[in-house]
Amino acid sequence: MTFQDKTLTCAVCAQPFTFTAKEQEFNAQKGMRNEPKRCRACREARRAADDNGGIAPERFEATCSCCREKITVPFKPTGTRPVLCRKCFQSRRAPRLS
Repeated sequence: MTFQDKTLTCAVCAQPFTFTAKEQEFNAQKGMRNEPKRCRACREARRAADDNGGIAPERFEATCSCCREKITVPFKPTGTRPVLCRKCFQSRRAPRLS
């Protein structure tokens, strides 16, 4: 079976995220049939809340310094360093060497 990347919308933050072909293949191998409903950040926040007795970590609103998109982050922005959305952060990362 051939998988292709899919763009889904997070049920929590309503942001688009990519469900990669590799993730789809992994889910299929594990017998998982449903697509994820939450983006990675919201899944991690939910796990943290579960680990923290059901109390979700505080999130703060910010604006991406690069594309000006409204985002939420798990830290309080101080204004001394740029805050980037996931897409801008990943585009600025150095390519990994294999």
